[in-house]
Amino acid sequence: MTGLVVCVAVLVVASAYGVLHRWRNGRVRVRGRDDGKLLGAAELGEDLGERATLVQFSSAFCAPCRATRRILGEVAEMVPGVAHIEIDAEARLELVRRLGILKTPTVLVLDADGQVVRRATGQPRKADVIAALGEAV
Repeated sequence: MTGLVVCVAVLVVASAYGVLHRWRNGRVRVRGRDDGKLLGAAELGEDLGERATLVQFSSAFCAPCRATRRILGEVAEMVPGVAHIEIDAEARLELVRRLGILKTPTVLVLDADGQVVRRATGQPRKADVIAALGEAV
C-alpha cells in the first residue's frame, strides 16, 4: 500500500512540474536581474536597431532555436527599426555568463539605447514578441 501512495505522489509532483515548465517556457517577461543592463554594438558584434533589437542566444544542436530565428526574423522585417541579432552561446561564453543565460534559445528585447527590457527563455510566440517590442519602442 505504501508503494502505491509513493507512486501516485511522484506522478502528481512530476505532472505539476511538467505543466509549470510548459507554461513558463517561451513566455516573455521582465526579469529583475536584467535591470540596468546595457548592451552595445561592440558586445553584440552588430549594430543595434533604430527602435529596438531582438537578441537571440542559440546553440548548434538546438531545434527550438531554428524556429525562434524564423519568428524573430519575421517580426524584425514586419516592424520598422527593429533588428534581429543571433549569437552563438558556445562562442560567447563570457557574455552568456554575464547575462545569466542558462538555456537556449534565450531572447533579450533591447530598447533603442541597448537596455534589456524583456527576456524570454525557450521558443516565444510571435504575439508575445510583438507585445514586448511595444514596451521597448
